[in-house]
Amino acid sequence: MSFEFVTKLPTPTEIKEQYPVPEEIKTLKAERDAEIADVITGKSDKLLVIIGPCSADNETAVLDYTSRLVKVQEKIKDKVIIIPRVYTNKPRTTGVGYKGMLHQPDPEKKPDLLAGLVAIRKMHIDVMKETHLSPADEMLYPENYWYLSDVLSYVAVGARSVENQQHRLVCSGIDVPAGMKNPTSGDFSVMLNSVVAAQSKQTFIYRNWEVNTPGNPLTHTILRGAVNKHGQTIPNYHYEDLIRLYNMYAARDLENPAVIVDANHSNSGKQYLEQIRIVKEVLHSCHHSADVKKLVKGVMIESYIEPGNQKVGDGVYGKSITDACLGWAESEKLLYDIADLA
Repeated sequence: MSFEFVTKLPTPTEIKEQYPVPEEIKTLKAERDAEIADVITGKSDKLLVIIGPCSADNETAVLDYTSRLVKVQEKIKDKVIIIPRVYTNKPRTTGVGYKGMLHQPDPEKKPDLLAGLVAIRKMHIDVMKETHLSPADEMLYPENYWYLSDVLSYVAVGARSVENQQHRLVCSGIDVPAGMKNPTSGDFSVMLNSVVAAQSKQTFIYRNWEVNTPGNPLTHTILRGAVNKHGQTIPNYHYEDLIRLYNMYAARDLENPAVIVDANHSNSGKQYLEQIRIVKEVLHSCHHSADVKKLVKGVMIESYIEPGNQKVGDGVYGKSITDACLGWAESEKLLYDIADLA
């Protein structure tokens, strides 16, 4: 076999013992988890805003950014629950390029997954310690979820992973909301099939164990736009798309019909400033239709300290090294606008 076995990694239990979550943070996270779950189930009419860098590449900058969110959260807490986007895994269409802090704690150095596991767990804990906001991350590798199972309040499954059986089955056993993105083709049925699988009881192999899971009723959909065979982006955040999804949910026996609209990616054509307009259009659609308002539980926004993006090594503090993001000034204003429109 042409595998080079480099380093035997510690188990999730071993990593958790070395980097435990403080008791006060456990209590905080439990409270936050309940508040977020109430939005998904419809008990709360607040709006979730999952916001932060495309990829969390530097802990100092991420803590700086998330600390800024705290001041805004306090002012809009009656309308909005902010979930910091602390994404430590970066899916790559071709498998080439920067894959996130898990792979490279320092983007300018070679991969080191042992150091990466420590770095991402430490960063998630530090975000909660400093901000009292519990974060979201993307499930790129289902087997790795357990390293972060006690620090995440939201999990997203990406467009390239949503058809994968193991992602679906693992989501059936987690205790926080899991958002299933539509695949790059834009097929709503694939996305909803993923929700069906994750909301159902399952038995499968996980980390060398036979496991049973009860199903996760907080699993829901994420609209992120699509790409056609010619490489053109096709948005799916419009009123007609939301109504279509509402009707497709109604035709299935699923708990807690819910959608989060991802304002970037193929919805914006990666034109990051378009996120502002897209979010406002979604909120307008909610005011136009009681059905849409019932379905839409929040939005996702890619945002960092500095607007746009840069290449690895350019060295601009707080600027994305992957997809272009809104800068802080635009993001802060948008958060206040969301609260006004919610």
